[in-house]
Amino acid sequence: MKQKILETIRKVISIEIETLLDIKNNIDESFYYAIDLIYKSKGKIVLIGVGKSGLIAKKMVATFISTGTKAVFLHPVEAMHGDLGIIDENDIAIILSKSGNSPEIISILPFIKIPIIAMTSNKNSILAKKSDILLYLPIKREACPIGLAPTSSTTAMLAIGDAMAATLIKMKNFTKDNFAKFHPGGELGKKLLLKVDDIMRKDEKNSYIYIDSSIENLFLTINQKMMGAVAVINKNNDLLGIITDYDIRKIFRDKKDIYKIKVEEIMNKNPIFVYRDDLAYSALEFMEKRIKPISVLAVLDRETKKFVGMLHIHDIIG
Repeated sequence: MKQKILETIRKVISIEIETLLDIKNNIDESFYYAIDLIYKSKGKIVLIGVGKSGLIAKKMVATFISTGTKAVFLHPVEAMHGDLGIIDENDIAIILSKSGNSPEIISILPFIKIPIIAMTSNKNSILAKKSDILLYLPIKREACPIGLAPTSSTTAMLAIGDAMAATLIKMKNFTKDNFAKFHPGGELGKKLLLKVDDIMRKDEKNSYIYIDSSIENLFLTINQKMMGAVAVINKNNDLLGIITDYDIRKIFRDKKDIYKIKVEEIMNKNPIFVYRDDLAYSALEFMEKRIKPISVLAVLDRETKKFVGMLHIHDIIG
C-alpha cells in the first residue's frame, strides 16, 4: 500500500511536469502580444473564470496586485447580475476555461466590450473564437487517476499566470522595495521597511542618565527601564558612553565600593550605536554577527549625531 501511494504521487507530479514542458514548448507570439497589451494598458486586468479555473483566476489577481499590476476577479454568474459594472473601457479581460465552452463563460461573452485574452486548451471553442488573443494550453491529459478532476490544466494556467506576472515585474522594473510596500506584514516587508526609529525606545521609555548622575540614579534607571543598559549623555545629548549590567557586576566582583565610583569610571567610553534611519533588520544582523554578540545599542540621529534612543534585540524580534 505504501509503495502504491508513493508511486501515485510521483506519477501525478510527472504528468504535470510533462504538461508544463508541453506548455513551455508551445509559447508563441500570442503570449508576447498578451503581455504587450497588458503592459500598455491604462486600465486594470479583469480575471474571469468559474470552478477550478476561477480559483486560479483569483490567485492570478493576487499575484498581479502584489507585483504592481492592477487586477480584479469577476465571477461570470455574478457578472450577469450587476457585477459587469466593475469593467471600465480601458480594462483588459483574461478569461480562463479549459474547454472554452463553459455555459457560464459563453453567456457573458456578448457583454464583454473590452479586449479578451483567452486561456484555454480548446482552439475550436467559442471562447477561443471570440477572443482577441488566444493563449493556447495543450493539455494531453489530467493528472487525476480518472482523468476528470482539473489538475494538469489548472497547473498549466497557474504557471502561465505566474510567468505573465513575472514578465511584467521585469518590464516595469518592479523592485524589492516596491514589493515590500505591498507586503508590509510579510518578512520581506519588515526587512525593507521597518526602521530602527519605528521600534526603538524613546521619550519616557528611553534608558539614559547624564554624566554627572549619581550611582543611585544609575541603579534606579537601569532597574526601571529594564533594558540591561543605560546610555550616558551630556546636556547637549551627545553620547558619551554606555553602562550595562555586566559593567556593574564587574565592580561587585572586584569588591570595589561602587558608591565611591563615578559614572564615567564605569561606562564604556566607546559605545556601539546605530542610526535611527537604519533598517531594523540590519541592526539585528549587526548585533548577532559580531564576534561577541550584543543585545543593546544606542541610537543616534544621522544628521545631528545626537542621542535619541536605545534599541534592544527583543524589540526587533518582537
